[in-house]
Amino acid sequence: MLQFLNLYKIKCNFVALALRTLIIDNEEQIRVGLVKQLKALCPSVTVIKEATGVKEGLKAITEYDPQLVFLDVELDDGTGIELIKQLGSFNFQLVFITAHDKYAINAFKLSAIDFLLKPIDADDLIKAVEKAEENLKSKSMDQQFQVLQESLNNIAIGEKKIVLKDSESIYFVKVSDIVHCKAEGPYTEFYFLPEQKIIISKSLKEYEELLEPFGFIRTHHSHLINIKRIVRFDKADGGSLVLENKQVVPVSQRKREQIMELLTNM
Repeated sequence: MLQFLNLYKIKCNFVALALRTLIIDNEEQIRVGLVKQLKALCPSVTVIKEATGVKEGLKAITEYDPQLVFLDVELDDGTGIELIKQLGSFNFQLVFITAHDKYAINAFKLSAIDFLLKPIDADDLIKAVEKAEENLKSKSMDQQFQVLQESLNNIAIGEKKIVLKDSESIYFVKVSDIVHCKAEGPYTEFYFLPEQKIIISKSLKEYEELLEPFGFIRTHHSHLINIKRIVRFDKADGGSLVLENKQVVPVSQRKREQIMELLTNM
């Protein structure tokens, strides 16, 4: 077992619950629309409270003890991030509401904290509530929020983390510890040193977009590698890369020139 992996066991058995739900958003139109959608589409959400900002939201959380909170990122008297930081710790499921901001969205994806884009899509809302129900017993939300904060803060890339979830566990992993990722149908296999592997039920394409800013490159339609983990480039048979975990990764013909240029610059 790798020391850098903190593993949290989670039972993901779906249980129909009456979710105490709180919506914190400064836009009345968003709150009203979300309440209507929840009542129409999510029968497990039977009681809904509303708040308009950080101060009112903190009070509502203390008094109401919600199980699920929909929280706008930008509020009139602060941000949703600041609100959660003021709580210190929390035991509810959290879904952020945000406008389309690629930087913030990447941070949410790294932390695996759920988020909804404005305007809120009905299918996305249903999935968010279902995931919240499944994860109610999870004790990882505090840790996931820490990963979100790290992603939003300007910390060194080598210290940034990603949250990976499989059917049984949640892993908090340094991005720099990932050697490479491999596509296996709809799944992605993550490889670490010395021989650790985690299989996640998301496509390699999703992780390519997420990890590219951290020095990862697609060498082949099935492989995404950490360029800092390259040991050598073998030119035979079209080209392949040997990585620190001793795995050999093919280089496609169309990627060969790009990889050669990258290695030369390194």
